[in-house]
Amino acid sequence: MPEFTKTLTLPHISPEELFAWHAREGAFQRLTTPWQKIRIVEHKGSITNGSILKFRIYQGPLPVTWEAHHDNHIENKQFQDIQKRGPFRSWRHTHRFDPSPEGGVTLTDHIEYTLPVHPLSAPLAPILFEPMLERMFNFRHARTRHDMTRHQKFKDAPRQTIAISGASGLVGEALTHFLTTGGHEVRKLTRSASDDPKSIHWDIKSQSIDAQKLEGVDVVIHLAGEPINQRWTDEAKERVLQSRKQGTALLAQTIAKLDSKPRVFISASAVGFYGNGGSDIKTYESSAGSNFLAQVCTAWEESTRPANEAGIRVVNSRFGVILSAKGGALEQMLTPFKMGVGGRIGDGKQYMSWIAMDDVLGALYEAIFNEEIQGPMNVTAPEPVTNEEFTKVLGDVLNRPTLLPVPNFGLYALVGKKAAKELLLEGQRAVPKKLQQHGFEFEYADLEHALRHTLGR
Repeated sequence: MPEFTKTLTLPHISPEELFAWHAREGAFQRLTTPWQKIRIVEHKGSITNGSILKFRIYQGPLPVTWEAHHDNHIENKQFQDIQKRGPFRSWRHTHRFDPSPEGGVTLTDHIEYTLPVHPLSAPLAPILFEPMLERMFNFRHARTRHDMTRHQKFKDAPRQTIAISGASGLVGEALTHFLTTGGHEVRKLTRSASDDPKSIHWDIKSQSIDAQKLEGVDVVIHLAGEPINQRWTDEAKERVLQSRKQGTALLAQTIAKLDSKPRVFISASAVGFYGNGGSDIKTYESSAGSNFLAQVCTAWEESTRPANEAGIRVVNSRFGVILSAKGGALEQMLTPFKMGVGGRIGDGKQYMSWIAMDDVLGALYEAIFNEEIQGPMNVTAPEPVTNEEFTKVLGDVLNRPTLLPVPNFGLYALVGKKAAKELLLEGQRAVPKKLQQHGFEFEYADLEHALRHTLGR
């Protein structure tokens, strides 16, 4: 039977801490590779004996259902997941947590498997399958190291109760799983009424919210808003503007009136605040631009004022282009680039203020606990690049040519002239001065490193 083993040593983490991280809600999602589309169908229990995890892998024309049962659970030492139904003839994955001789913990992932073909094909397994396992576990161990390091920094702080709007979005979903694996409780703001005590009903249009469920919440993180990436008709622009103004104002005004107010209100914004910045470096101290995106961001941030006036620490997170193979701008780029028809946009001279998803989560976590962080904060990597530079690096990572520039008229046909100009042909060279002033360390400060991580290349 073919076997595969991969180890990770974390010097400042105890076996108990790492085991607890794996046992908490959201661990499976944190360890799922972003380049694979996976949906959980059923999850009963945690990692104890008899727990069941059933999920679908969407790869190829038909989804594959995988059902795993957990067994051989020894608290703080090991657990196994065993395939009961899935793509392999057999699969047994042992997760072992051993004290490291140098201090800390060594995580060992040991897999015994049989390919879904004739048993005599076992000698071919290392050639056919182990490169995929190596790719997957390189990602899993990098993410495990990242998350444990982030959580370790504030491990002595009390665990927080955190309300999140937009929790089903690209950032919100990743943030939710990151927080729950760190031992925090997440309550999601939803548009559907629910009896779930961790669900908070709100309706932006009617300006209604279940304020009682926000009482005693430590942190509110506001990520919801109408998608920007669409054709900008007058009606669409009004929806974009009002969703941000009204949603933010509803939350800010509500928490300002609570008897037990949150410590901090973190509200999303964007580097679009600076308008078309050209090659000028933009920090949180830079003034606002004058185009539509700048006007939206200005109104967005202004709507947090009631919370600030009530004595709640407010952080306005100005996000750059967030890199994740799971969604957002990068996912949209992948198909043409993989086909070899990707290229720079326009003249390629516009700056892209990018940031890896895991560093977004780290920055928001820093803002939760660092009481000195308040006001606007650029959530971007330290080294913005031009679109032409970004295009070249992405092509190199995918090993594809990038010789076909996207002409302006093509963009105009796709999303309209106004949206194309502000979203794609103009840019901002924003840098994370406030995060750097507070000693924040980026895991992925280099663009190629960030892309290789999220794409598994």
